[in-house]
Amino acid sequence: MKITHFFKQSLVFILTILFGFALGYAAINFKNLSQKSYVEGNYSEFYAGTKSQIILYGTAACPYCKEARNYFQNKNIFFIDYDVNTHEKGQKDFEKLDGDIVPLILIGKRKISGFNPNAIDDALNVLK
Repeated sequence: MKITHFFKQSLVFILTILFGFALGYAAINFKNLSQKSYVEGNYSEFYAGTKSQIILYGTAACPYCKEARNYFQNKNIFFIDYDVNTHEKGQKDFEKLDGDIVPLILIGKRKISGFNPNAIDDALNVLK
């Protein structure tokens, strides 16, 4: 009988600790959990003079930019690639778009900050 009581107390203690961790994680990450993975807008001015409605603003050193480039290339998707450190138009566009992290990806009417394959696939499906 003492073992059963000890087991119940231990289980309640462990569940309370786990609930506390989950609650703390949710509180810290609430902004990210409740945020859309993209911003919708009219980005047509950025596509002017290009042959694509997919633009990647990134850098040569960024590993996530490299992943995004590989993602598009592996799916045989044509995209415009601007290095915001070396390409003047890329720098200006990035600033106009209030870019704060790379890669910054425009797909149709969606702006995606960071490499997010699910958001990219969703935007590509909407673009079709």
